[in-house]
Amino acid sequence: MEMPKPNAMILSGKARIVALLRAVLPEDAVIADEAETRAYECDALTAYRCPPLAVVLPRTTEEVSAVLRICHGEGVPVVPRGSGTSLAGGALPTADSVILGVSRMNAVLETDYPNRFMRVQTGRTNLSVTGAVEAEGFFYAPDPSSQLACAIAGNIAMNSGGAHCLKYGVTTNNLLGVTLVQMDGTVVSVGGPYMDAGGLDLLGVICGSEGQLGVVTEATLRILPKPEGARPILMGFDANEVAGECVSDIIKAGILPVAIEFMDRPCIEACEAFAHAGYPMCEALLIVEVEGSPAEIDEQLALIKAIALRHNPVELREAADEAQAKRIWLGRKSAFGAMGQINDYMCLDGTIPVSSLPYVLRRIGEMSRDCGLDVANVFHAGDGNMHPLILFDANKPGDLERCEAFGAEILKLCVEVGGCLTGEHGVGVEKRDLMSVQFTPEDMEAQLWVKDVFDPRWLLNPAKVFPLSVTAARRAG
Repeated sequence: MEMPKPNAMILSGKARIVALLRAVLPEDAVIADEAETRAYECDALTAYRCPPLAVVLPRTTEEVSAVLRICHGEGVPVVPRGSGTSLAGGALPTADSVILGVSRMNAVLETDYPNRFMRVQTGRTNLSVTGAVEAEGFFYAPDPSSQLACAIAGNIAMNSGGAHCLKYGVTTNNLLGVTLVQMDGTVVSVGGPYMDAGGLDLLGVICGSEGQLGVVTEATLRILPKPEGARPILMGFDANEVAGECVSDIIKAGILPVAIEFMDRPCIEACEAFAHAGYPMCEALLIVEVEGSPAEIDEQLALIKAIALRHNPVELREAADEAQAKRIWLGRKSAFGAMGQINDYMCLDGTIPVSSLPYVLRRIGEMSRDCGLDVANVFHAGDGNMHPLILFDANKPGDLERCEAFGAEILKLCVEVGGCLTGEHGVGVEKRDLMSVQFTPEDMEAQLWVKDVFDPRWLLNPAKVFPLSVTAARRAG
């Protein structure tokens, strides 16, 4: 994958940039040693690496503002970074850029249970948001598989979801307000602790903008009362397509589980070996969870079982108790790590209409055989957010390029059936050259205008989202 070349003038002025940054930040908040900056040379898309010019780790909105003012004045690109768990290269630096990490900004600033919101610094991890309120019977709904490590900043940048987004929505549905620092250092507040802000929906523009418009330092999040109870059920099938048909039928029946998760045999075997969750060894597995009172749970599961039985499942099993339910979810949450223990892989992220699941799963299988690379499927089936894992050998010349080409064809297939290039991982560097597959030139130009307004010099998160030729032309003026 092509990356922009470093600006020689900026590299030669590194000492000046670092000195300016150290004048406004504590000594330990600026990392300039080349060996130490290598810790930030990539995110979870580890196939691509590039050490940055420097790294800054501020602790306050004011420090972020000071850093951006300096970089804006010096013409230095800035790459915002949460926890570095992006699977699309969203936090991949360029050689002439400063990484601005928010990991030290992790405080809870305000909690309001009667009005059901909390305000946090965005370096706080996703899971620790719920951890801060669960003793009072509340939780934060979005739950990406990386929730133990991923930061709210990255969740907002990529509009992340998770297993329970079918019922509760993704980040944008649970985000009430932000504090945003623009590239010139201007601090603005958007939204607040209420349902809808007046005026233009700038919050909707910012959430999912992949760090292209500003650095989000604080977030007001919706918190919800915990449900009375929840129970998952395992459904095993002898074919991927049959499992896809079952999902489609559940949704068509008007039932709204809290989650519907899909895994195929390669993923089932890896997760079971890793987590010992008690998964049946079959070709395709669904985890369907419902919640509510005991009576509500029983009623919903009865309807879901009736639908599943029409598809001749090889296994149909409810969690017997809370311990078993936790093991079931531990297996699913461990899927990416479990697969990583047995093979190199590239994790894709595309979204399709649920009704297209059987066809798309069949086509991915056919494409896999044609390409000669295996695919493990694990995804949020309830909302059609697919995560095919293409298995390849990173040490075999040409395998990565073959994997990328195969991945591009899968994403084109998603768009072809009426879906889109991404659900929750973002575009990053991974899909920037596929943007024209989904968007017309006019659509793309509208997005570029938004970027022009927020970041006229195109210094924020360079080389992401838009094709490099577009970025270069915009930066040249």
